[in-house]
Amino acid sequence: MRLKSKLVLAITGLVFLVVFTLSWIFLGQLLRQRMSQAYSANDMVAHQIALATQRSLAASHYAGANDPKALRAAVAKELRTDPAVTELLNSAIRYAPTVFDVTIADSEGRGLLSTDPTNLDHLVPQRPEYAELESGGLLQLLKVVFGPPRVYNLTLPLERYNEPFATVRVGVRTTFLRFVVEPWLIAALMYTGVAILCSLIFAAFLANLALKPIEQIGARLDALALAEAEGTGEAAAGRSSDDAVVLVSHKIERIGRRMRNVEEVFSALKENLDQIMTNLQDGILLYTHDARAVLVSDSVERFLGISRAEILGAKLHEVFSRNTRLGRLVRESFDARMALVQEEITTETGRRVEISLDFIHDDRAVYPQETLGALLTLHDVESVREIESDLELSRRLAAIGRLTAGVGHEVKNPINAIVVHLELMRNKLGDADHRAMRHLEVIESEIQRLDRVVQTLVDFSRPVELQLKEQDLRRVVSAVLMLASAELETRDVHVESDLPDRPVMARVDSDLLKQALLNVVLNGAQAMAEGGNLKVRLAEDGRMALLSVHDQGGGIPDDVRDKIFDLYFTTKKDGSGIGLAMTYRIVELHNGSIEVESDTTHGTTFILRFPLNTQQESRARGYLMPDGTSSAGSIVAKEPRG
Repeated sequence: MRLKSKLVLAITGLVFLVVFTLSWIFLGQLLRQRMSQAYSANDMVAHQIALATQRSLAASHYAGANDPKALRAAVAKELRTDPAVTELLNSAIRYAPTVFDVTIADSEGRGLLSTDPTNLDHLVPQRPEYAELESGGLLQLLKVVFGPPRVYNLTLPLERYNEPFATVRVGVRTTFLRFVVEPWLIAALMYTGVAILCSLIFAAFLANLALKPIEQIGARLDALALAEAEGTGEAAAGRSSDDAVVLVSHKIERIGRRMRNVEEVFSALKENLDQIMTNLQDGILLYTHDARAVLVSDSVERFLGISRAEILGAKLHEVFSRNTRLGRLVRESFDARMALVQEEITTETGRRVEISLDFIHDDRAVYPQETLGALLTLHDVESVREIESDLELSRRLAAIGRLTAGVGHEVKNPINAIVVHLELMRNKLGDADHRAMRHLEVIESEIQRLDRVVQTLVDFSRPVELQLKEQDLRRVVSAVLMLASAELETRDVHVESDLPDRPVMARVDSDLLKQALLNVVLNGAQAMAEGGNLKVRLAEDGRMALLSVHDQGGGIPDDVRDKIFDLYFTTKKDGSGIGLAMTYRIVELHNGSIEVESDTTHGTTFILRFPLNTQQESRARGYLMPDGTSSAGSIVAKEPRG
């Protein structure tokens, strides 16, 4: 069978399937509608009979009402002698087209009054409920209506003194339903058949009409496909069939293979380029000859304060304003076609930026001064210095870690030996000389203090196992503030917390993070000797969580600001110099960063940053020593913070 014939049959079959499905749904809805109408009519009959029964029984008083048999006999006699109830039952049989019989039964199911004499004073036959038909599918309804005759009950309960007393049962015979539904279904089937037949004819005609231009398409593709296939030997394969559709499909397949190869190369290049642009710290903007941006790195947002989506496609003069030094320099250089080579300027905010502008020329152009585009590079000079400062601080901590590990190992053994010999000396002296014992106690106390210092060094250099879990940073901050509330009150420090309304989720070790934040909060409170306000703020900054703690203390002098994270460095009389060093280490373990802003007039602000949506790498998955080595001794790669 030719492919063209297969396509015609496929389209025709699809149209037939759609029309048949719609017709089936229509028939189902029609049948359910007629069944529902029959249910409503029979339900109305049941309610009318129930109302007439209640009126008949309400007007009578029965002696021996406490005797169930006497009461039933009296009720049966009353209903059978009431002409209104009897006439109503006969009318239902006579005029309702779907009603087979009507029975009023007592609570035990025995007939009190019925249009079927065999039901009087006997148990009424059990029948399925009519309501079950409404929940059935179309096939089930068709089997019920057009299958063997059956009778369904529509039951309505009656109560006396809030207790079941009797039921009105209206029998509906399926043959009666068929007489009501059959004319509608026959008409619907006729219309459905006509619609399907017309659809098939129209689909066949439309398919043939639509597939005629395929030969013209093949003729137009033939020139391109044949020219490229001659060099690869594919021309003979294209002529192996006399079916025009087969020939066109072969040609399109060859073109498709070449397009897929080009697309795969392009996708790989684009993916690599996007990855490079994402990881770049410098801002990169590529412009066409008409000054329209076609390539923008993510870092540009930090320099211009404009989202990458707004810059893409916009012209250079729409992005850079003459009101700023950066914008004025870029616009003037671009208009004059003057290249910039690492031109350093200071923006209005005091930020130092290095600018490079290179123009792309086409050597084959008639006029060499014509450009294909321009490449603009923005380099943050201060960020490089900050990174160098952070690296220097990391090297210091690594050196401290190695030093503490060695000191802890070398000092622990002599301390243990001194303690042993001190205990032996105490035993030999006994209680002979109390003055000598006092000296021994002083020596023992100092040795214990020295042991605690050494133990602190060992603990600080010990590997830390992070227990990373999804945490709402708002709860962590609230827990720390509640924990520090007692000491803050004694120092007359008032906390102003600014937490966002929605959760700020991050994978962190909540215990370690609480310890780090508690160190910063208590450090800020201790900096305010006369009390004051301590501001704690949590916010989102791109893909990072920003947690800042600001105090109103006297600030940190410039000459010691670079040393505050060194182990055992402190400016307090009773300080240990461990808290901020531990805080820095915990932040580093979470791939975060910590910044300090301080002056003598406005106080000090500690800014802690943690990643929100990035997976933690090797440091967050296992053990990490302070010097950057894992517990197994191998070097652990450090991720860029922030």
